[in-house]
This record gives sequence, C-alpha cells and structure tokens, in this order.
Amino acid sequence: ASDEALKRARKPTPPQWAKSLKTILFPQQKIEARLKEMAAEISHDYQGKEILAVGLLTGCIMFQMNLLKYLTVPYKLDFIKVSSYGSGTQSSGNVRLKKDLSMDPMGKHILITEDLIDTGKTLAFIAKYFSDKKCASVKIACLLSKEARRDQDIDLEVDYCGFECPDEFVVGYGMDFAEHYRALPFVGVLKEEAFMKK
Repeated sequence: ASDEALKRARKPTPPQWAKSLKTILFPQQKIEARLKEMAAEISHDYQGKEILAVGLLTGCIMFQMNLLKYLTVPYKLDFIKVSSYGSGTQSSGNVRLKKDLSMDPMGKHILITEDLIDTGKTLAFIAKYFSDKKCASVKIACLLSKEARRDQDIDLEVDYCGFECPDEFVVGYGMDFAEHYRALPFVGVLKEEAFMKK
C-alpha cells in the first residue's frame, strides 16, 4: 500500500522531491479525517468562547488552516515566529522570538497551533511567553508529536494531538527540509541520503 501511495504522490510532486521520499506516513485523507475529529473536540471545549488561534510560522500554515475550517466556534487568527532549526535537521535548543503577535493576547483564549512537537523546547518557550501575557487560557494543538524525542526536563502538556510520530525525519503538510517539501498534501518520510550532508 505504501508503494502505491508513493506512486500516487509522485504525480503532483516535483520529481526530485518524490525521489527523496522513503514512504508516505500519513496520507491526506487520514490527516483530514483526524483534523475533523480534533476540530469537533476543540469546538466542544470552547463553547461560548472565542479563540485566538496562534500559528507558529512557517510550519503551522497547512495544519492551522485545515483545522480551523472545521471549527464551529468563532476565532481570530494571528502568528508568531520563533527560530531553533536553521537549515539543519536537529533543533538547536536555542529559541529566539523573530515575530510577535499583531494582537494583544491579554484576556484571550489562546490556541497555539504547531505542525510538529519534537523536544518540546520551542513550545515550552512559547507557553511561558504567553503565561506572562495574562491570557484567559493557553492550550496547544499539534499535528504530530514525537514523544520519543521529548526532553524529559520539560513539562509540556499537549491538549490536542493529531498523531504520534515515529522518530523519522518527516516532511510535507507544513514540514520542510531547508524550506523544501513544505506544501506536500501528506506527511512523508525523507530518505536518509536526502538530508545527510555529503
């Protein structure tokens, strides 16, 4: 089945990207079905409230847009940008704020949307950042969570998670390698030779 998925993926995908994919981990249909479930749960939890959905640029874009379109509660949209990766494959652990919110988050119900939670250091930084802003509440929604990579010293609660992700280098659906692969409509695993330095 994964060979068939790879063949289908090669049709709308740049050929040099398709050759670099080892397998399709989460096909588009599976992701969309899970996002509908997550949106129903979020909508239930936020009944009578308005959400300020804060996306972590740039990886959040596809996940955030496709999650929010299924919500049945009102929301506003804003973005924040932090940096910890550069062009490599490992998080540096040094988190820097590069773009702040356009809106004042004070008194608002913040829903942070993130594509992938790895060590958790970036999200811990963001959660602390918002805890100092006197928000009404702060919750986290992510598409993928790599529990195996989580830093044991970080106390991070993920409120809404799409899928547990194996410890592979994944791309697509917002996730990239050196800014490539980001808009693929599925989550795929990159072959090692595609990201290892030559």
